[in-house]
Amino acid sequence: MTLSFQPAAELLHLTGEAQRAFHDQAAQATRNRFGKRVFVRAVVEISNYCRENCVYCGMRRDNRDLSRYRARYEQLAELLIHHCPPSVTDVNLQSGEDPVAVREVALPLIRTLRRETSLGLSVCLGSLSESLYAELRAAGASIYIIKFEIANPQRYTALQAPGKFEERIANIRHLADTGWRVSSGFIAGLPGQTDAELLENLHLARQLPLDGCSVSPFIPGDETPLRGSPTGDIDVTLNCMAMLRLMRPDWVIPSVSALNLAEPGSGYRRGLRTGANLVTINLTPSEMRGNYLLYKRDRFIMTEERILDAIAAEGLAPSTQSLADFYARRGVNGKRHARVESEMDSIPSVASKTGA
Repeated sequence: MTLSFQPAAELLHLTGEAQRAFHDQAAQATRNRFGKRVFVRAVVEISNYCRENCVYCGMRRDNRDLSRYRARYEQLAELLIHHCPPSVTDVNLQSGEDPVAVREVALPLIRTLRRETSLGLSVCLGSLSESLYAELRAAGASIYIIKFEIANPQRYTALQAPGKFEERIANIRHLADTGWRVSSGFIAGLPGQTDAELLENLHLARQLPLDGCSVSPFIPGDETPLRGSPTGDIDVTLNCMAMLRLMRPDWVIPSVSALNLAEPGSGYRRGLRTGANLVTINLTPSEMRGNYLLYKRDRFIMTEERILDAIAAEGLAPSTQSLADFYARRGVNGKRHARVESEMDSIPSVASKTGA
């Protein structure tokens, strides 16, 4: 595939009719590649312990006001085996950077779900050892979400993003080299972020061996050093999303829940209108959600009803094919790019779940 689209600074600040035309172009690129199907994933936030200290995240280790938790894998297995919404084809296990939760919660839960369901399994567990990556893959997970967050190494260090920048990029490449389907992402609108830095994010995303990428608007967390900073501009965020789509029409790009914090009521649907083709339902048990503090304690929870309403309102439909199955059929890390519109319409559901 020839990757001819080039991100440009003048596209970052499009508004009005020019922006609508640009976003329509991105949405059409998605329809050409994926049809009108949207992948529907669930997320379960298994732990809010974190050894990192990112200044933009409420779960940073220096936040002493946060009640920390690790879920019991038996509770989550019961939830996902017997009470998973029928629209869900994949589950993402997410946590702060907490290797204890990887061993005590993620690994046994993945083994159980692989044995008892046909759900596609992804994880977003941060930078880990190569041996833990291998254990997670052997247990049955096939997609790893690891955001590079910020492409500028100096800004990455200044904001205390996870570990060292070079190590983060090395982890992404290692995961791809060892057979994982890798999705990454970055933040738009961080305090002081320049247009040049935003374009660095897009250029780095293009260079990495990815199957998907997200862009999230910066949301000032209530319990972070950046609490008084302005929210990231949703138009800039969506313009970045459109550039991602036109840059890589084959990628899976999520509409992230933070879009509804940046523009309450319509931000999420605007993501779908800009070429996103993945949505996520939050299934974290209610007694834990309030302490999974990415941004604010008063969270906007994406329920199945909200997700399906947003999809329908944009003239789209949930995919019956799991994201994991789609990646398995397509190939790894962009090496093979089959046209998938007819495939996604014709393949029967692989998401039948015991008791769902």
